[in-house]
Formats: sequence, C-alpha cells, structure tokens
Amino acid sequence: MVHRLLILGCRTMRDGVVVSAIFFVAALLLFMAVRFVLPDLAYLQQIVLFFALVLIILAPVVLVSTFLLSVIPGAREKLEKCEH
Repeated sequence: MVHRLLILGCRTMRDGVVVSAIFFVAALLLFMAVRFVLPDLAYLQQIVLFFALVLIILAPVVLVSTFLLSVIPGAREKLEKCEH
C-alpha cells in the first residue's frame, strides 16, 4: 500500500499541484465566510476557522510532498517521459 502511494507520474504531479491550489482557495473562501457571512452563533465561526486553518496548513504540505517525491532517486526516468 505504501509503495503504491509513492508511485509518481506526470498525472500525480499535476494532481498534487491542483489539490494544493484547491486547498488554498478553499481556505481563503472559508476565511472570507467567517469574516463576512457567518453569524456569531454557537461557536460556528471558530469551527469554520479551524477547518480553514487545517486547509491552509495542508496546502503547502501537499505541494512539498509532491516535490519531495519528484526528487527521490529513480523518479527522473519516469518524469522524463512527461509531456509538458
């Protein structure tokens, strides 16, 4: 199972970048929702703010892990076949 997660290809790198961007945009939207939309009701703002902080932390983690997987030995041969 772990070996299967470490398989890197062109599609996996694109997916990592896209997921990171989606996490970042979703976190920004949640921050804006807390600031401008949500009422001050029963810790609702704090709950949504917590999810926004989790997403803003996960965005660079996904991006850095995708980069680190691309620099491991043996990944260069797989990535040379990519069409950019």
